[in-house]
Formats: sequence, structure tokens, C-alpha cells
Amino acid sequence: MKPLVHEWPDFVKVNPAAYFFSPREERLIKLSFLARKRSYLFISLGHYFYFSAMNYKSIMTSLYYLLIYADGKVNERELFLGKKMMAAEGFEENGFEAILESLKSKDKSALLLECIGGLKKLEVKLQIRCIAWLCVIANADGFMDKQEWILIYRIYNTELKLSLDEILTIQKELNMIIHGRSFHSLGVKVAD
Repeated sequence: MKPLVHEWPDFVKVNPAAYFFSPREERLIKLSFLARKRSYLFISLGHYFYFSAMNYKSIMTSLYYLLIYADGKVNERELFLGKKMMAAEGFEENGFEAILESLKSKDKSALLLECIGGLKKLEVKLQIRCIAWLCVIANADGFMDKQEWILIYRIYNTELKLSLDEILTIQKELNMIIHGRSFHSLGVKVAD
């Protein structure tokens, strides 16, 4: 992933030690102010911190995170398909993993609202692609958990008013990329 902006913000340039060793909350407040205006890729102590006014990759990564934790248990197939999604969409592996790690400390409700706001700013084509990826990953173990379905339904139907037929068409294309065959699945598991 190449940085969108190649310079450090002024408050980091002036006193980098004070910035990097200040409390996490203070750093995030400073960065959240900047995120409204620009995207920055910060490289510090070998870790990537990506702060952005939600772009396609950050939205997709955040939605992936919300999905794999929606049912309370992360399964290996979901992780495997997450890596396939990352490769298919051209995400850098280190950046993707770092963003996922950073999301663990974020409130899931606030993150969902941020994702929905970001999705609404994307082209409809990209909105549909995001939801199709969620469907592919949610069906990783052969069915969609009820909580995963609630999340996906809320986003595509309640919030975005997207066409299910268009989502299924893109889901077939994504399955062709990942599995080498075209199919879709909307089976929902409602009880154990």
C-alpha cells in the first residue's frame, strides 16, 4: 500500500517523541481531526497505523472484522477467505493485519456506523462488492450464522437499499475468483 500523503503532520514533525510516546487516546484525537481532511499512513516502531476518512479498503477491512466477530467465534475458513479477499482486492498483507489488530480496541457499534457512513459515500458498484464479499466470507463454513445475516441484512437492505440480485451476481463472480466456480449461497443457520 503506498501512502496517500508523504509528509508527517506538523505536530509529529515538531516533536515526534512527544507524539509517539503520548497516551494513545491523545494520539487518536489528534489523528481523528486530521482524518477528516486527509489520509495518512504512519509507520512507527514497525507497525502500520492507517487513519482515513474511510476509503474502500478501510471500509472493507472494517466490515470484514465486524463480520468475523459477529457470531462471537472466528473460524479458520473465514480467516482463509479474508486472505483471499485481501489478495483479490490488492490489499497489502501487513497493512491489512495491522488494521485488523487496531480494530480490536474500537467500539463495534461506532465502527459499524462509521462503515455505513463510508459505504454511503462509495459508488453503488463498490457498495455491492463490499456486501458480496461479506456474503462470501459469511458462507465460508457452508452457512451464514444468524448474527452474520443480521449484520449483512442491516447494511445492504436497511441502510443502503441495495438490490439482492445485484449482490448475488457479484457474489458468483467472487466465488469464481476464489473457488474457480460460480455459485451463491444465502443459507442461514438459525439454531445449533
